[in-house]
Amino acid sequence: MTAVAAPSVASLVQSVDWTAIAPPTIAAVVALVVLVADLFVGENRKAVLGWTSVAGLAAATLSLVPLIGARRSTFCLHNAPYDACSYTADRFTLVIQFLVLAGALVTALLSISSLKDARNHRNGARPYPEGEFWFLLLSSAAGAALLPASRDLATLVVALEVASLPAFALVGLKRGDRRSSDAALKFFLSSVTATAVTLLGVSFVYASTGTLHLTRVATGLTHVDGQLHTLTQAGVALTLVGFAFKTAAVPFHFWVPDTYVGAPLPVAAYLSVIGKAVGFSGLILVTVIAFPSYADVWGPALAALAALTMTVGNVAALRQQATRAYSAVRLLAWSSVGQAGYLLVPIAAAAYSDDPQKSVGSTLAYALMYAAVNLGAFAVAALVARTKPLNRLSDYRGLYASRPFAALVLGFFLLCLAGLPPGIIGLFAKVTVFSAAVDAGLGWLAVVMAVNVVIALYYYLQWTATLFRAREGESTGKAQVADRFCGPLTTAVAATAVIGVALSGAPQVVLRFASTGLF
Repeated sequence: MTAVAAPSVASLVQSVDWTAIAPPTIAAVVALVVLVADLFVGENRKAVLGWTSVAGLAAATLSLVPLIGARRSTFCLHNAPYDACSYTADRFTLVIQFLVLAGALVTALLSISSLKDARNHRNGARPYPEGEFWFLLLSSAAGAALLPASRDLATLVVALEVASLPAFALVGLKRGDRRSSDAALKFFLSSVTATAVTLLGVSFVYASTGTLHLTRVATGLTHVDGQLHTLTQAGVALTLVGFAFKTAAVPFHFWVPDTYVGAPLPVAAYLSVIGKAVGFSGLILVTVIAFPSYADVWGPALAALAALTMTVGNVAALRQQATRAYSAVRLLAWSSVGQAGYLLVPIAAAAYSDDPQKSVGSTLAYALMYAAVNLGAFAVAALVARTKPLNRLSDYRGLYASRPFAALVLGFFLLCLAGLPPGIIGLFAKVTVFSAAVDAGLGWLAVVMAVNVVIALYYYLQWTATLFRAREGESTGKAQVADRFCGPLTTAVAATAVIGVALSGAPQVVLRFASTGLF
């Protein structure tokens, strides 16, 4: 009998690649710093917490630079091959982390102005506990940055919840606002249910394969015992539910309008971009990497979800009444549901494509475009809300006369979302998604998308035309003063506008992701 030497304690210690995990780690550390600092910062100096958060998010974004062009993994099993690591920083990870951290940075700029305006409106009273607000925002951003690097199902679910739980609190953090509390409760209950279903699916997949690492799950699913085939199919389908909820795919979309209206505008902007990035990156990882052998299960399901989501979102946006309170925010909410349908198309196409990475690249190209212009649209909405707190579509009538810069920028963002010149990046992104569907043989889905693009043109162009219509008797002095003294908010609007214009001038910068390897 041959004795087997037990591994020494030293050999079992993980060697952590701190450079690889720097982006989410910096965001998490700054979140703790802000929470502790809040105990020692006086009431008249709370603004320093916001600027500390902005600096932390900027540092986390810059920490991506050393990872460009490299593939680094950490938290790997002892003496295991390369495919048994829980954290991997590759091209796909960097793109999503850049989207998340840059989007959170824009959200932080919007929040500085929003918190200041809310405090001034209440004569110094603070409707938000500011230290907790910044802690929750940074914590959610850390979880969102962790998710695209996750390479096992357990880490994926943990990252999903770290990104989601602070978001529930952010929605309901406004004191004395029943609408905010109701929105947070609806968001929380529906998300918890979706997470429970996802965990059930993960347990089924683990029972079938005996592993949680994505690449090993993919291998295990090709050798599943025939008696476990139905269990495995159910596990694959259920695992996708939580990520479909985060993307606001129909029928998991019902929380979106009320949540966006009840949440502070910066938080609504955050959910519309970073929340979707979390859902789509999770969907891509579990479908393309973990479940390729079950493409016959998730491919048709995602194609049907894409068609339903874009149709429901665009039709609901079309029905918004211009004079209804918060109709502008509701239109953006339903528009984000419709845009989620477009983003689902390439992921569904990956199930039928010979080159699924190219299809995934189409989703990333569209997501980058969408993030820039949608954050910009919410930034302009926040600017208008400073003097028009009900944020009705009718409040935007004649915006060009009082705020020409804001009107021109919002018009550009809406044309990008519609896919019309001069929003060239929106047009090219839509063409890329169309191509992914056609190349995969999903001609019917391309037709559905074309019909929905036409539907969306109506309400985007209608809102754009409203910006330049004359409004009699409107005083512009107050609006001009508000613009002049809102540095962070104006910076956010200008930054997103510059990015949108730059990408429209050089769309190949984004579209390059559609033709290169990501994993």
